This record gives sequence, structure tokens and C-alpha cells, in this order.
Amino acid sequence: MKAGKLQSLGMMDVPVFILLIHLTQTHIKALVTSAVEEEVRCPLGQFPCGNISECLPQNLQCDGRTDCPNGADELLCGDNFGMADFVGKTIQNKTVTSNTSSGCFLQKFPAGCSCIQTDVTCVKVNLTEVPLLSPNVTWLSLKSNKIQVLPDFVFSEYSALEKLFLQNNSLQFISKHAFSGLFSLKKLFLSENVIVSLSSGVFRDLKQLEWLMLDHNPLNSLSHETFLGLHSLVFLSMVHTSLLQLHPSFCQHMPALHLLDVGGNQIQTLNYSILKTCSKLEVLVLEDNMIREVPESTFQSLWKLADLNLSSNRIKKLPKNTFRSLSKTLVKLNISYNPLQIHPSHVSHLTRLQSLSVEGIEIPDIQTKMFHQMKNLSHIYFKKFQYCSYAPHVRSCKPNTDGISSFEDLLANMVLRVSVWVMAFFTCFGNLLVIGMRSLIRAENNLHAACIKVLCCADCLMGVYLFFVGVYDVKFRGQYNQNALIWMESVECRTIGFLAMLSSEVSVLLLTYLTLEKFLVIVFPFSNLRPGKLQTGVILSSLWLMGFIIAAVPLMNEDIFGNYYGRNGVCFPLHSDRGEKPTAKGYSTGIFLGLNLVAFLVIVISYSSMFFSIYKTGINATDVRSRLHRDVAVANRFFFIVFSDALCWIPIFLVKVLSLLEVEIPVTISSWVVIFILPINSALNPILYTLTTSFFREQVEVLLCRWQRRHTLKKDRKSLTSSTIFMETTRAPYCQAPAYLQQLSLIDADPRYA
Repeated sequence: MKAGKLQSLGMMDVPVFILLIHLTQTHIKALVTSAVEEEVRCPLGQFPCGNISECLPQNLQCDGRTDCPNGADELLCGDNFGMADFVGKTIQNKTVTSNTSSGCFLQKFPAGCSCIQTDVTCVKVNLTEVPLLSPNVTWLSLKSNKIQVLPDFVFSEYSALEKLFLQNNSLQFISKHAFSGLFSLKKLFLSENVIVSLSSGVFRDLKQLEWLMLDHNPLNSLSHETFLGLHSLVFLSMVHTSLLQLHPSFCQHMPALHLLDVGGNQIQTLNYSILKTCSKLEVLVLEDNMIREVPESTFQSLWKLADLNLSSNRIKKLPKNTFRSLSKTLVKLNISYNPLQIHPSHVSHLTRLQSLSVEGIEIPDIQTKMFHQMKNLSHIYFKKFQYCSYAPHVRSCKPNTDGISSFEDLLANMVLRVSVWVMAFFTCFGNLLVIGMRSLIRAENNLHAACIKVLCCADCLMGVYLFFVGVYDVKFRGQYNQNALIWMESVECRTIGFLAMLSSEVSVLLLTYLTLEKFLVIVFPFSNLRPGKLQTGVILSSLWLMGFIIAAVPLMNEDIFGNYYGRNGVCFPLHSDRGEKPTAKGYSTGIFLGLNLVAFLVIVISYSSMFFSIYKTGINATDVRSRLHRDVAVANRFFFIVFSDALCWIPIFLVKVLSLLEVEIPVTISSWVVIFILPINSALNPILYTLTTSFFREQVEVLLCRWQRRHTLKKDRKSLTSSTIFMETTRAPYCQAPAYLQQLSLIDADPRYA
């Protein structure tokens, strides 16, 4: 539970829902503890179902589905350690009673506000200044108003005040003595304001302060000279997105401070001198700042720190003993989304740790011994779910999947596991059929037929790619997580990724070339722009060479591109992520949103221009019916060609754009795109460019007719003369193409439409 959420609880003296969480957690802990004795019966990587002698693997724990008969696998799944646990401890000894009396014990409080006993709530009542109250007020909420200034001694009469909520106002200035007299104040919330400076010594009287929320303010820094006003600066800092530099002796005037939240600022500096007097601090939130360096001695004075959040900063390097002084106290550590690499020496000594978050961080030297000493670790969050195999003793390990693969299988979804074979079969069979048929059947345009066969060869590689994905899915079935990292780093993964990229790019380039060739022939029918046999061979070779280079470049330098093809189990680089190298992200963007998008636009514009040219030419035709048939046939052909391209590439363009914009995309999208969307063109091209053409169908039907006729004549050979046989086989009327095919063949036989 984040501190920002706790701040919104200012309406209640005791956050009841936190109490319930804590009590529920305590109850479940007792239940799970009773099962620890049973745990020795379970092999490593499996956990018992409560007090039932049944074990379930790690991946089935806390996955949202009840697998244990008593539901124990879905109990105690909330990560309530650290701050939430700290909050629970602060209230567990308090007796929560329902007050039968709703009367107010204050003689004075403003109209529009509510009062219960000594608690006053003035939320969203458009206050522009602190209202006058009776001096015995103990709880004051002024959230979500329009207060801009806190003048000197504005709270001096309220020495009994214990909790003060000022978040989400328009605070710009807090005077030096604004909090003077608040000797009993324990919780102060100044979040989400616009404080730009704090006077020196503003927190001087806050000796009893336990919680200080300084998140989301525009404060840039806190200098040593302003430390006494540091408190005020800190408040400013906590109120808006700002740069908080905790100062030397930050807790000097707040010796009882337990919780400090300075997240969402722009803090750049963090060191020992800033935190040296914060010996009672238990929760420290520094997420979403601009901290670049954490010296080794930074946390040496924090003897009680249990929850540390350093996520979403700019830390590039951590000394190996940075957290060494916290080994006996730290329960929850979050260092996610920092541009650093974690090594065993950073965390292996944190034996009391119960929750560890290293999302978005590469762990190049990950080993089982890295987490082996963390016997209490129950929640861990990695960048890659494949890392979970190195922490088999941790009950809840996230993520469970990357959207494509799961703990057990390379392809997590049963539909995907079946579909990859279906798509591989249709893609390979269709393209091989077309290559064979076009080699046997006479072509009206031999150069065009050669281009189609080369296109089928490129598309067939996509089927080969899908076939190998299916093979390795079967190979790793039930134990993928143990082989995932090895598989994604393997030569085999990079090879099939290379084949998929080669197939995809050569197919795109060939389709663009075929489109431009048709465009020139149809729109400029009397020009001499048609390539000859030699030119066609050179062009086709050049397109294959270009596709090969595009697919091979990322394999040439791993330092620049990283593991370009091995970022997921299907070895295709579609989805960008925060850990991807900038060069690889730029290259992928250039291919998918540069080259492929331009090619798609060329195809759409060219076919639109071709249809307009054909339609305009047909207007002068005397035979209206013939012209109508031709226009409809051409329109249908062109529509399905463009539609298949759009069906394939528009989803890919959208996924790529959204991933670059860091929009959260459902984790299963990549798998469906790679298995279903990407091979669409490869599977449909044989149909669109060969099997549905009227000329091809006419030739096939004639061949079938002649084969059937010969088969019939063989049976009657004894009763027929040789002359009859000759006449029947050469002049048999039912071996002619049907009338509708004869009409459409006029279109396909024309080299302009071939």
C-alpha cells in the first residue's frame, strides 16, 4: 500500500480498512504458519495447501485461481509488508469503538464543516485561509481547499492538535512560525501543493511528529543553510513534484519521525549526512525522483528502517554494501525501474527481507544462491518471469507470464499452442502448392510468375518459423521456466527470429515491387517501363539481399542491440520495453514504423490509383455489361489485396506506437499478433496472387478435366478407335473453362492485371 493512498484516509482517525487488512493478515499468517511443518514434505519450488498434505508449484500460488481444496494457495497474497504492516502495528493496540454520540465537543468551528467530538473536517469547502476553531481540537482536515498561504502562528492556539491534513491545496508559502505551538502534532500531510520554498526552522516545534508526507511538490532542493527551514522546504517538497534534497540533520527537530514520504519530487542528492539523525525512521519513500547515486554509507544511521522505496529514479550504480546496514531490519525493498544492474552482493545479505521488487532491472549474473539466504522472502517482483526459476523458495513470484509464455509452456495459451501448428501448415502448404502449380502450368506472364514464386519462397519461411516455435513449445512443455533464459539466449532462438524477420521484410519489399510494377503497367500502359528478364532477376536478388541485411544487422553487435531476437519466447522483436537498448528500439521503430509503414502506404495509394485508372478507361466502353464485370472483378481483387495488408500491418503499427508511448498494453497482445496477425500475409498471398485468379483456376479446371477424360478413355480404350480418342481428348467440349471463368480470364490474361 502506497503512502499516497494513506494520505487520502484523512477522514478517519483510525483507518479501519487498514486495521482489517492487518487483522486478516495476522489470521492468515497463523494459518500459513501452521502449514510450515508440512512444508518440508514439499519439494523445492512447491508449497503446501495449508494443513493439507498436498503441494502446489510456485506458479499456481496467488494466480487468481483456487487450486487447493481449502483455497490456501490464494490466501496471504497481498504484499502488506513494510508500510502497510507498519500502519497496522501503529493501530493494532487501539480499541476501535463505535461512538453512539455524534456530538461536537468544540465551541467554535466554521459553518460548512463537520465536527465529531474534537475532530473537524473541512474538505472541499473552498476555504482560502485556516478557519478559527476552539483550542481543544485534536484532528483537523483542510484537504482540497484553496489555501495559498500559512501565516505565522496560524496554529499556535491548537497545542492539542495531533493530526493535520493540508494536502491538495494551493499552498505556495509557509511562514517560519506557521507550525509554532503544535507540540502534540504526530501526523502532518502537505502533499500535492505548490510550495516553492520553506522558511528556516519551520518544523522546530514538531518534536512529537511521527508521519511527514512531503510527496508531489515543486521544491527543487533543500540546502544545508535552510535545513531549519528545511522542514518547511521538505513540506513543500512533499507537496508537489519536485526536487527534494534531504539535508544534513533532516530529522534534527523531529526525533520521533517514523514515516517520511518524499516521493514524486526531483531529489538528486541522497547521503549519510542528510539522514544521520533519522534513527527512528521505519518507512522511507523516495520513489519517482532524480537520484543518480546512493553512497555506501547512506543508510547507516537508519537502525529501524523496515520499508525502503527507491523505485523510478536514475540510479545507475549501487555500491555492493549499500544495504548492508539494513540487513537486520529491512522487510521491504523496492528498487524497480532504475537504469542499473543488480548483482548478488546487493541483496543476498538481507536475510529478513519479505518483499523484494526489482522490476525493470536486468540481473545478468542471476543465481539461485543470490536469494538462498532470504528464508523469509515471500514476495518477489522481477523484470522477466524467467527469473522466478532462480527463487524457487519464494511463494509469490511475479510476473507469472510475459503474455506469450508461462512457467510451464513456451506458449501459455492452449489456443496458441494449437494455432501455431495450423498457421504453420497453411502457410507452408499454400505457398509450396503455388510454387508447384505455377511450375507446372503455363503462365501468360513468365516474369510475373517468377516474382510470385519468389514471394511464395519468402512467405514459406514464415511457416518454417511457426513450425519451429511449435516444436520448441512441445520440447519445453511443462518445464519451460527452467529453460527459458537458455532458450532466449540460444542460437536456435536467434536463428528462427532471423528467419521470421527475413520472411516479413522480403515479403513486404516484394509486394511493394509487384504493386509498383502493376501500377506502371496500368497507369502508363504505353510506356517502356516494364522490366526485362535481366532487370527482374537483379531486382529480386536485391530485395532478398536487402531483407537479409535488415534481419542480420541486429545480430552483428550484441553490445549495441542487446539480445534483439531473444526478448520473448517466440523470438520476434515486436514489443518495446523499458529495458530495451535505445539502438535496438530505434532500429525496430525504423523497420516497423518507417520502412513497413511507407511500403503499406505505397501499396494502398498505388492500388487506389490503378482502380481509378481502370474505371476511367472503362467509361468509354460500348459493352456496359462487360465493363461492369471487369470493374467488379478488379475492385474485388484490389480490395482483398489491400485489406489483407491492412489486416496484417495496422495492428502491428498500433502495437509498436503504443509501446513507444509507454501505454500499458495487455500482456497477451504480443502472442496473438505474432501467431495470428504477422503470418496473415504469408498465408493469404498464395490465395490472393494465384489461387483466386481466374486464369489460374481456368488452367486448373482444364487440367482436371483432361485428366478425368483420359482416365475415362483408358477404361473404354478397347471399344474406341485411336481417332476417336484423339478427337475426344483434343476437342472435348466439356474440357473448356466455364463461361464466368472465360470472362474473368480476359482480365487476368491481360498482362496489365496479371
